[in-house]
Amino acid sequence: MQTDTAPLRVTLVIGSNRHGRFGPVVADWLLDRLRDRDDLVADVVDVAEADLPMSMAPTLSPPSSLTPKLASADAFVVLTPEYNHSYPAGLKNLIDWHFTEWQAKPVALVSYGGISGGLRAVEHLRQVFAELHAVTVRDTVSFHNAGGSFTDGRLKDPSGPDAVAKTMLDQLVWWGKVLREGRTARPYGG
Repeated sequence: MQTDTAPLRVTLVIGSNRHGRFGPVVADWLLDRLRDRDDLVADVVDVAEADLPMSMAPTLSPPSSLTPKLASADAFVVLTPEYNHSYPAGLKNLIDWHFTEWQAKPVALVSYGGISGGLRAVEHLRQVFAELHAVTVRDTVSFHNAGGSFTDGRLKDPSGPDAVAKTMLDQLVWWGKVLREGRTARPYGG
């Protein structure tokens, strides 16, 4: 049995699989924030590396290489771009193939994009994760005009995003510990 002092296992989900995507740049910045913390242990699931079928035929099951990473997570950080005022199809496919893996776990959302910074994608994801019985944390990190915010893979001015990321991750840790204790004491039956 894990104790409240055990670090949370957080899985960073990189939600874009487009060629030339900007997600890995933001993911590297985010992984540095995750790895700086003693209360989190990070793992990564990248939809670009997922070989998920597009058909949701009932006879198919999700690939076993992704399921254990998602199932063993205490919490998630989902990194998404905004495509056509929403989140990418590859991310939707990953979410839909895994139902119980999200249940009674917290999800932090980080987005990037043009002028909206991916916030419309975040709002759509909140609805989806609520349906899956996951808890999204209130604060998000969003990069408006993301390409102009980074030079050579580094944030030009990290002070604002670093502060927001700390707040978001503090919320994720609080929810993660509470929900982990709850799942341990009484399995979620939602």
